[in-house]
Amino acid sequence: MNLFLKSALTIAATVSAFHTSAAIHDITAYGAVSDTTRLSTAAVQRAIDECTAAGGGTVLVPSGNYKIGSIFLKSNVTLNLENGATLYGSTDIKDYTPVKTDYVSLRTHTPTIQLIYADKADNVAITGEGTIDGRGKAFPKLSWNDEGITRPHLLRLIQCRGVKVEGVTLKNSGCWMQHYLACDKVKINGITVVNRNNFNNDALDLDGCHDVTVSNMIADSDDDAITIKSTSPRLCEDIVISNCIVSSHCNAIKLGTESNGGFRNIIIRGIAVKPSADQSTQFFGYPGGIGHGAIVLEIVDGGTMSNIDIGDITIRGTESPIFIRLADRARPYSPDVPVNGVGTMDRICLHDIMIDEAGPTGSSITGLEGHPVCDVELRNIRIRHQGGQKAVDAPVDEKRAEYPESTMWGILPAKGFWLNHTRNITFDNITVETVQPDERQVYVATDSEGLVVR
Repeated sequence: MNLFLKSALTIAATVSAFHTSAAIHDITAYGAVSDTTRLSTAAVQRAIDECTAAGGGTVLVPSGNYKIGSIFLKSNVTLNLENGATLYGSTDIKDYTPVKTDYVSLRTHTPTIQLIYADKADNVAITGEGTIDGRGKAFPKLSWNDEGITRPHLLRLIQCRGVKVEGVTLKNSGCWMQHYLACDKVKINGITVVNRNNFNNDALDLDGCHDVTVSNMIADSDDDAITIKSTSPRLCEDIVISNCIVSSHCNAIKLGTESNGGFRNIIIRGIAVKPSADQSTQFFGYPGGIGHGAIVLEIVDGGTMSNIDIGDITIRGTESPIFIRLADRARPYSPDVPVNGVGTMDRICLHDIMIDEAGPTGSSITGLEGHPVCDVELRNIRIRHQGGQKAVDAPVDEKRAEYPESTMWGILPAKGFWLNHTRNITFDNITVETVQPDERQVYVATDSEGLVVR
């Protein structure tokens, strides 16, 4: 090798090494300290800002325990937590910065607080084997809708594109754990979520998002677990959720309650629903580790639901296994944009589902007079529940505008499925077993045309 070529290669290797090194921004180099009595917010934010100024790269959280208040992710930044690293949320609300987005939705009319926040950021990621612990128990519930106001979200991303959250453990938010609002191209993989220390402790909230994959998540939440919402006119669409294990005192898989835009082209596969292993706390839902409902599909604030495919699900321990509800709560996402008219639900398929250790309530598919739930297929579903109920009449009060919950009518008239205001519902290979003798019929249908039971 001639001297010139050898020198050129040495220079190239040195430059390459410099760029690789420059792309890593260790928070301890900016003053962060592994000491939960000292605040490292400013140091972490400096690392993020300099990483952004350098064109992007990785902000590294090395092994240790760091206390922070609100930090703001920016485009082309990956926040990577090493194994043994924990970011602890401050327990002092003064360490959280209120911010207001220009995106109009039900929950963005006032400034909100969160531990980690991004708005209109592209290519942002949170990765690694470390933990983010919001210590949300420190923030008491002060009013009905105080989530994000006096109780911080742990992670909130709004209008972001190219989002990745992978490998990390997320614990103990003040309210919702992770809220993705109007985001596109979101990949969530291999995360663990434990959220059982306050009210409104959802595990995952996808809200008006497009092109999303969620896989290999293990989640235990007091409130809803896998939650897809639409708190603005923007639909949640083109979403695939697969290979997850979830527990919830409320609802395990839920589309709703907010449905202003609606839901379209959603596939949910390979989910194991089980009772929570931790029964020491309960803020919402049912005691004993079980939840209100396992599969809950709701359109109550206008909007549409279509092309929904949910299958290969095992469910253990739920009060009401399947709840499909079209109603007219009509809550607007903005005071100046009223909900005009009832929404629609059609082209829904639930299949290959095993349900065990359920409560005796039963399942239901209900619309409103003149607004039926249409074109739903349920096949290869086996349900075993407690039973032991006497025959009861179908509810008279349809509770048109009430908050929808699978237990809203108490014990249903069918031990399998109660249908009211439906069109073209097909049941194919459905088995309902009860531990105790139950006087109710498997199916009870009122104002339901085109019902097929195979």
